[in-house]
Amino acid sequence: MSTETVHVIEQEGRTLWLVGTAHVSAASVEDVKQTIDEVQPDTVCVELCKARHEALTDPERWQKLDIFKVIREGKTLFLLANLAIGAYQRRLGRELGVTPGAELLAGVRKAEEIGAGLELIDRDIHVTLKRTWRSVSFWQKLTLLSAILQSLIFRDEISADDIERLKEQGQMGDMMAEFARALPEVGEPLIAERDRYMASRLDEVPGERVVAVVGAAHVPGMKQWFGRQVDRKALDITPPPSRWLSALKWVIPLVILSAFAWGWQKGQAHTLEEMIYAWILPNSIAAGLFTAVAGGRPLSIITSLFSSPITSLNPLVGTAMVVGPVEAWLRKPTVADCERINDDVQSFGGLYRNPFTRVLLVAMAASIGSAVGAWIGMSWVLTLVAA
Repeated sequence: MSTETVHVIEQEGRTLWLVGTAHVSAASVEDVKQTIDEVQPDTVCVELCKARHEALTDPERWQKLDIFKVIREGKTLFLLANLAIGAYQRRLGRELGVTPGAELLAGVRKAEEIGAGLELIDRDIHVTLKRTWRSVSFWQKLTLLSAILQSLIFRDEISADDIERLKEQGQMGDMMAEFARALPEVGEPLIAERDRYMASRLDEVPGERVVAVVGAAHVPGMKQWFGRQVDRKALDITPPPSRWLSALKWVIPLVILSAFAWGWQKGQAHTLEEMIYAWILPNSIAAGLFTAVAGGRPLSIITSLFSSPITSLNPLVGTAMVVGPVEAWLRKPTVADCERINDDVQSFGGLYRNPFTRVLLVAMAASIGSAVGAWIGMSWVLTLVAA
């Protein structure tokens, strides 16, 4: 048992062994196994929620994913971001010969092996990601998405020694402090809130001897929160979109429809016709162009051309919700395509070739193109009003 990665905490008649790990480290897997073998705990706790636990233990989960449901619920970008983030970890793991999350899975299996209780102590991953996404500005979102895309295109080599050095408490503390200074809005929901959440869960789990397996980045924060009051219900709430953002969705439709009404009341047919032309042309061209660049099928491109001017006037229906199902119907992603997702998303080329992820890319591109076209169209219409 390593004294550098395993922290022993005495807590009101019970003992807690907190194992700080790196999620793509063979040494972490051995630390977890050795600690559980030596301690023989009553309970093993792991930094997992139900969804992440199922992802680790159910290799057939992709076969159950309904692409039409993903598009219909507007989760296209959310799923692509998750795939890209996971791809980065899996690429590191493959270089080091370790499956990401192997140390957590080792904790789960060791608990079963010795007959210990198993507790999933992390907050639901969907809540964490939504709180993280809602906490950053539009420009910070673009920065995050750019970083995710770069992780697929540019590959920096990293050694096993580099991974192990990240587990050293001093270096990890410095790294997280720098991370929080650069983008504190992300550091709070992604790290600090989960520190409090998991520390609170550990205070409540049964057993006199407890082993907890968590990422090394969480260890310092969790140690500060043991025994303190934490409102987990508040941390489980997904903040609603800001009223300003919700209102903004209606700005373009109201402006355009008001402009059309003004043009009609003016009684000048050419003015109204020019406005309709100024609205439809950039909407159709931008949506069609983005859909084509993403590799959409001809029918999907045509669909985007006709649907964008209409969906841009309806905040409840996005262009992706129309183009995505058409592309999915044409490509017909198979179970085999779903099974290859983890491998294919290791590179942008693979992401592009897989029919399942291609559908997601086309839907997202159509949505972005439609948004660009809508802003151009609105600007054009307003210049006609002002003329």
